[in-house]
Amino acid sequence: MQKTAGIHHITAMVNDAQRNIDFYAGVLGLRLVKKTINFDRPEVYHLYFGNDTGQPGTVITFFPWAKQLKGRIGTGQVGVTSYVIPKGTAPFWEKRLRKFGVKFTSSLRFGEKYIKFNDPDGLQIELTERDEGPRNTWNFGGVQSENAIQGFGGAVLFSAQPHKTTDVLENVLGLECLGQENEFLRFNSEGILGNTIDIQLNPSVRGLMGAGTVHHIAWRAKDGEDQQRWKSLLLDNGYYPTEILDRNYFKALYFHEAGGILFEIATDPPGFTVDEPAHELGKKLMLPSWLESKREELEENLPQVEVRVLEGDN
Repeated sequence: MQKTAGIHHITAMVNDAQRNIDFYAGVLGLRLVKKTINFDRPEVYHLYFGNDTGQPGTVITFFPWAKQLKGRIGTGQVGVTSYVIPKGTAPFWEKRLRKFGVKFTSSLRFGEKYIKFNDPDGLQIELTERDEGPRNTWNFGGVQSENAIQGFGGAVLFSAQPHKTTDVLENVLGLECLGQENEFLRFNSEGILGNTIDIQLNPSVRGLMGAGTVHHIAWRAKDGEDQQRWKSLLLDNGYYPTEILDRNYFKALYFHEAGGILFEIATDPPGFTVDEPAHELGKKLMLPSWLESKREELEENLPQVEVRVLEGDN
C-alpha cells in the first residue's frame, strides 16, 4: 500500500512580509531557507522557513500580500499547525513568547501538552515536546540549537466532512488511526516529523480563504515515480488531481479532498540547495529561469525585507 511519510510542507497566506519574517525567524528562530516569488503571482513573495537545511517535514511557506483580505479559519482548512520542540524546552518557549508579548494558553491532547498561540496574522500555532526527530542545528538570536523547533509535529484539520477526510487519510495516504479523544481523531504516519494528524470533529464555522489562513497542506512523496503512483491512486479513488507542476524545489500535484481541504503531494527531491549552496540559503531572491530576465523589475516592485535579530534578543 502507498504510504506517505507525513507532511512535506504547509503553505499559508499573510499580509506583511517583514512582519512574517520577524515572527517566524526572529521570534520562533526558524531559518529563512528560500526567498522567491509566487510562480503564479510573481509580484508576491514566496517565503520558506524551516530547520537548518529546510528538510521535508519542517517547512512552512507563506504568500505575503498586503492587499489580500483577512480570511477566517474554519472548515475546509488546516486549522492548527503543530511544531515539535525538544523535551524539557517548554519553559524556555513560554518565557520567550512572554518576552515578545505573544499571548499563549496550554492544553492537553492525547497525553501531550500543547503551548497554543497565534502568529501576527492570526494563524493558529502550537508547540509540543517530543523525544523523536532530529535536532535542528540552526542558531539564531536567542534561540540556540538545544531549544530550537525541530520541525512539524503535525496539524489539526478542520474538515467539513470528517468521515470522508478520515477515509482519504487512511485509504489513500496510508496513515493509521490511533483513536479518538473527546472531539479529536488522531492519525499517525511512518515519518519522524510531521507525522501526527488530528481531525477536529466539530469545528464551528466555514473557513474563508484569506490572510491568516492555511492555503494547503502538502504530503511527502519519495520521488517522481512515487508521485506518479499517487496520481494513479487518486484517479482510481475518484479524485481529480492536477497535472504535476515543477516548483523548482519539488514537484507538486494538488487535489481537494471531500472535506474541502486542499491537499498537495510533493516530492522530497531536489530540495532547496538545487539553486544555491546550503550556507547561502534564504539570503538572495531566487527566481525560476523563466523569470530571471525580469529580476530588476521584480526586485524593484517587491517590498524590501531582511532577516534580523529582534531588539533585545541575544
